[in-house]
Amino acid sequence: QVQLVESGGGLVQAGDSLRLSCAASGRIFVRYALGWFRQAPGKEREFVASLRWSGGSTFYADSVKGRFTISSDSAKNTVYLQMNSLKPEDTAVYYCAAGWAVVSPTTRDEYDYWGQGTQVTVSS
Repeated sequence: QVQLVESGGGLVQAGDSLRLSCAASGRIFVRYALGWFRQAPGKEREFVASLRWSGGSTFYADSVKGRFTISSDSAKNTVYLQMNSLKPEDTAVYYCAAGWAVVSPTTRDEYDYWGQGTQVTVSS
């Protein structure tokens, strides 16, 4: 069992930066993938970024590539999402997710555990 708690959301202006954190309780094994998804009002939850806990592989949605960076700290069982050059269209609730033996790290249905989400609002 894995529990995930996100933090770091808030209200910022376009062009600003935010760093989201996701603290995982329970043991994260190397075959896990950790990811960030987001859901804007009236839209489906969409993939943002993910990484394999074993290291070396990161994945990004085209809409955030070059602006967002996902990273992890295994000693703290924490995954981060550094978001730079934020745009109003990045406004959403951001969710952290963990999945065991994920084949496709960009696919929402592959993830088994979800956090409660943290709101990110970007004003123009």
